[in-house]
Amino acid sequence: MTDPSRGPVMLGIEGLELTDADRTRLTHPLVGGVILFARNFASSAQLRALSHAIRDVRPSLVIGVDHEGGRVQRFRRDEFTHLPPMRTFGKHWDDDPDAAGEAVEECGAIIARELRAHGVDFSFTPVLDLDYGASGVIGDRAFHSDPVVVADLASCLVRGLASEGVAAVGKHFPGHGYVAADSHVDTPIDTRSLGDVLRNDVVPFAALIQQGLTAIMPAHVVYPAVDAKPAGFSRIWIADILRGRLGFDGLVFSDDLEMAGAHSAGDIVARAEAALDAGCDVVLVCNDFGAMDDLLARWTPPTQPALARRWATMVAGAAPRIAVTTPA
Repeated sequence: MTDPSRGPVMLGIEGLELTDADRTRLTHPLVGGVILFARNFASSAQLRALSHAIRDVRPSLVIGVDHEGGRVQRFRRDEFTHLPPMRTFGKHWDDDPDAAGEAVEECGAIIARELRAHGVDFSFTPVLDLDYGASGVIGDRAFHSDPVVVADLASCLVRGLASEGVAAVGKHFPGHGYVAADSHVDTPIDTRSLGDVLRNDVVPFAALIQQGLTAIMPAHVVYPAVDAKPAGFSRIWIADILRGRLGFDGLVFSDDLEMAGAHSAGDIVARAEAALDAGCDVVLVCNDFGAMDDLLARWTPPTQPALARRWATMVAGAAPRIAVTTPA
């Protein structure tokens, strides 16, 4: 059953407990979810209590996190398994593809099992970027340089996530691995032709879409041979290629609208409007609480007929939520 109360904005929260300002933001009808970071985690009991508190504000809110393994694992300490970077599985694949697939599937199951036990609905994973050896921000987060291997291992990870009731988010469409610049602090420019990107970087995305991938995040990377706008603000990339050519009908999350690679679109409201106009469903504002308040106060997005269905397909389509109680 779809839930029309989930809006098109996903926000970060301030700390280990909800503040009054957090609660006010989360009650806003534009908000559909919360993204957690390391600043929101101190212990297993605290995280469960925080998830419970978020759902006390609004039961429909979706909770996500960047929990890939390696450098990008927001929850650590003894309560969570220390996960290797995905390149580890790519190197394993070079020696034994079957064993590597089994290992990465188990990794996906561990991610899902541990997140759901703490009231978190999903992780923004897998990374589908190719490892060209050029990008510091992607680096060992990528499985491999071969798109077929990336597709194979990512499929195994998604299968592991699904086995424990968690949906996957493939990122960063159409591929962030070729450029050296980090879109958190710069606007990366990928000068390759559309054909080059489609023949290589898009291959894992296309494969997982065919297998039923329910969510994707585009890159704040400009591909000037295709469009002057970053992919996450580009109708060519999102509406024409991702939705049209590849047939993707799932949820599209923007990458964080505060990142430097997004600033070319204007202020926070202009960025949100540009993302939705390109074909994104949900925009992320992760760390700037003033920007969050500005967006919620001034943005009036158009009606999105498919939003409730896409949210529901992603979240409820995986498995029912586990009840998380507040620790005594």
